[in-house]
Amino acid sequence: MEQLLASPVRQSVVEELASLTGDARAEGLSAAELGERLSLHTTTIRFHVDQLAAAGILDAHFVRSGGVGRPSKKYAIHERVLGEMTREAQHEAPYAVLAGLLASALSTVESDRLSPEEAGVLWAQRRAAEHPPEPATGQDEKVEAVVSLLDEWGYTPQREVVEPGSVDIVLHECPFLDLAQVHPDVVCGVHRGLLRGALDAVGEPDARVSLRPFVEPRTCRARLYLEERQARPEESGTTPEQHDTQDQLDQHDTTDQLDTTDQLDQRSAPQ
Repeated sequence: MEQLLASPVRQSVVEELASLTGDARAEGLSAAELGERLSLHTTTIRFHVDQLAAAGILDAHFVRSGGVGRPSKKYAIHERVLGEMTREAQHEAPYAVLAGLLASALSTVESDRLSPEEAGVLWAQRRAAEHPPEPATGQDEKVEAVVSLLDEWGYTPQREVVEPGSVDIVLHECPFLDLAQVHPDVVCGVHRGLLRGALDAVGEPDARVSLRPFVEPRTCRARLYLEERQARPEESGTTPEQHDTQDQLDQHDTTDQLDTTDQLDQRSAPQ
């Protein structure tokens, strides 16, 4: 399976299909159409797309153009997301999930090429935009919202408080375990990106993320560093006008105290 995703031809096929939008993305392209776009022979394309379809990365279906003759066989990206898969399906086809995640990001107009972490961030942001998490205010609520998102996306997260401002999230049963053991930079990059995207979705875009892979078999540990923020006036129950008025009173009191001190100093000074 690793060799399946390592092929430049198959990667080009996935990226080409992932670049389609709307109805064209759902319908997909035939082997002949892909061959024309990628400047490859139809037979070569057909060999690769059939392997991708067998792995669950592509969907193969027949489309009738409306005229006479046989319907055309089209290939489209399998629109599978982590949150819609059973845990059994994730375990059976982790490469399909990872390929779909990366391919959907690698072919976007924002960049010609994204790192695994950037791909994870973009995927998480888009997924959270489609299914926004519950509004969260305090850090505890935000961390719980991140845990809920990870659970929806197919992970088995466990929260552990380390110290004020730092929280560990233990990721059990990594769905990309086999690939992570061979290419930890790719999978760990995706995981960091998913966490960063989830943190951004719950209102913590500046939080830092570190990841320790394989702290136990099939288990990784992520640490989230969240900074404490001073409450804004509206959060503390005081309006900005009230804050300004209080500042003016404080300044006035300070001035009066200084004036009084000056007068006392002048009176006590030797003549």
